Amino acid sequence: MDFYQISGEQWYLLFHRELLLFTAAFFAVGVVDEFALDLSYLWMRITGRISTPHIRTESLPQRLLAGDAAIFIPAWQESSVIGPTIAHLLASWGHDNLRLYVGCYRNDPLTIASVVASARGDNRVRLVIHGEDGPTSKADCLNRLYRALCDDEARYGREARMVVLHDAEDMVDPAALALLDLSLWRADFVQLPVLALPQSNSRFIGSHYSDEFAEAHGKSLVMRDALGAAIPGAGVGCAVARKILARMGPEPFARQSLTEDYELGLKIAALGGKGRFLRARASDGRLIATRAFFPSRLDVAVRQKTRWMHGIALQGWDRLGWRGTWIDLWMQMRDRRGPLAAILLASAYVLIAITAAGWLASGLGLVAPSEYSPLLGFLLLVNVLGLAARSLSRAVFTAREFGWRQGLLAIPRVVVSNIISIMAGRRALGAYIKTLRGGPVTWDKTDHSDHPAMVPWPELVRVA
Repeated sequence: MDFYQISGEQWYLLFHRELLLFTAAFFAVGVVDEFALDLSYLWMRITGRISTPHIRTESLPQRLLAGDAAIFIPAWQESSVIGPTIAHLLASWGHDNLRLYVGCYRNDPLTIASVVASARGDNRVRLVIHGEDGPTSKADCLNRLYRALCDDEARYGREARMVVLHDAEDMVDPAALALLDLSLWRADFVQLPVLALPQSNSRFIGSHYSDEFAEAHGKSLVMRDALGAAIPGAGVGCAVARKILARMGPEPFARQSLTEDYELGLKIAALGGKGRFLRARASDGRLIATRAFFPSRLDVAVRQKTRWMHGIALQGWDRLGWRGTWIDLWMQMRDRRGPLAAILLASAYVLIAITAAGWLASGLGLVAPSEYSPLLGFLLLVNVLGLAARSLSRAVFTAREFGWRQGLLAIPRVVVSNIISIMAGRRALGAYIKTLRGGPVTWDKTDHSDHPAMVPWPELVRVA
């Protein structure tokens, strides 16, 4: 048939079939990938190779640390949240050999004032003022804190044993610091889980993070640890041995990276350091984790995930390349599939609209019903089963941490997660192209103006 004589109906059928084949084939690859991880996880759980131990934590908060601990919190325009964070951290971790370094900028007087007020004269707090106007980058602020630590060590002739990273909105677990201190006897880098707390005023946008972190920090990172793969940093609730940090040079945090925390864990592994993901429960059953509320507005959530996708998937490919064992390569592939997944998700939702329109047109007799080949039919079946398995998995991991109601809500929240990923993927590709043209890397930090009012620790634990 002549190319120019193809009818509109034939164009529709051709486009629909080819887009369906493309999307179904790549989704099937993702289904196989997830199935391999799920099967490995189930096998290791059944055989006892992975478990979540319950430890006696009553005396952990009062346990003497093996050495000095330096806590780094970089802060830019965080006056709305930094005060409760510092107050809770100082109350939870009463150790004398702890020093909290909070990095602020000279052009951010509100955050500086909040830090001073929340410290309440506690001599364990060290306010560090960056000599440049903010924001520069989060890594640059962390490097400024590292220089302040080095200066203090030289002044007092005493080196810290570990550096712990946190963000301005984190609520730490009282047992976490002592547990990290113990764990560093057998590791150089330790990451604790992060619990993104559900939000009653944002049951879908703000609470969809609960589902993602529950599954990622309940299964994916657990499997990375069990398989011996490098452990990436989450930027909060992670401890680094001071000696290996010194081996990374005068600026251990990657200034040009949007996800310097992610890179940190992988670089430590490349230096021969041992990384661990530590998942444990306290005597009362709570998960020893960093708790935080995540963005509840769509625009803020998209911006945050844009930075993650840009830094991990696109910059990570450029800056870190592909290295390590086959397990490391598998995990790197999973980390960097975000932009492709966004394209596939967008294609899937376009297909839903096209298919619905096609059914309507077919019912009206305007076009012939679509016919699927056996191969395409098989791929579609695999996709449907994979989607059902993914939704069930997310619901189970969410319910384990937050109860069955949140577990049920996790299923429709998959759609919210997908839409945010699509929007973030488009922005991430655009931002990456700008950096290739020489654009600067700036601190595109998360806005916490919509952050829920902080609640006391016992209520936070009940939420989780």
